Amino acid sequence: MSIDNEPGVKKFPALLNKLRFHASIGSTKTIHIKAPKHSMEIDPITNIRNARSIINYSLLQADVIGKQISEDTFLLILGGDCSILIGSAIAFKKKGRFGLFFLDGHTDYMIPECSHTHGAAGMDLAIVCGYGHDNLTNIDNLCPYFEAQNVFCVGNREYDEEYEKPIRGSGIHYFPLNVLRKIGIQNVINQFFAILSENQLDGFFIHFDVDVLDDTLMPAVDSRQCGGLSYAELKEILTLLFNHDKISGMEITIFDPDLDPDKEYINAFMMNMIPIINKIKN
Repeated sequence: MSIDNEPGVKKFPALLNKLRFHASIGSTKTIHIKAPKHSMEIDPITNIRNARSIINYSLLQADVIGKQISEDTFLLILGGDCSILIGSAIAFKKKGRFGLFFLDGHTDYMIPECSHTHGAAGMDLAIVCGYGHDNLTNIDNLCPYFEAQNVFCVGNREYDEEYEKPIRGSGIHYFPLNVLRKIGIQNVINQFFAILSENQLDGFFIHFDVDVLDDTLMPAVDSRQCGGLSYAELKEILTLLFNHDKISGMEITIFDPDLDPDKEYINAFMMNMIPIINKIKN
């Protein structure tokens, strides 16, 4: 990922709307939160780029989302990069105890000292689970936004030992792609549902970074790597999750329209996602 230029991920929601994605899933309400100005400066306190803007944006986002959370509403939050998870997490923490199903081609569980970009988008899972500087992990004294025991991290395919070490040492339930396929999707989802029940959670939220998909299907992302889920595997995962009565919402991140000028990958994405999301209403 280049750290010299602003990626085009903030254009993702507007593109989906232009292509009538919102209408196709029967969205009854759309709220737009303007993205903050992009900055390459590294905050000297947190050692993370654009930290102050991220904190302010997360508080605004949490306020907007918090007003929409209810038992009869499914929230679909469109990013943006993965740092939007912070605002989503704060909103749900203020409402109760929620689980997180983190579906991503990376763990996003690291601290700035281990990151070559110093971008919060590569540390979002760590931040929402309380691993990092208090300025980001403890906004409004809510640390952790998600308890590690209630988080499943699924789909990572960066198998470097040092990269995986932090998450393996956490209390997060970790299923990299090779383990997911070995154990089976149904078994992993069943384990997640068991945690929801055992810990008497109020609901759960899905983080879906499109780079969890196979690179041949979804190359319009900022950190490409070989392999990934097929659309059939994604459909199985999301269908099982959507069928649970405690699902509260999902966010989708990292698609960059600038990397898909012919709209080949966004059209394929919509063709696969619209039927899955529409099943929630049935």
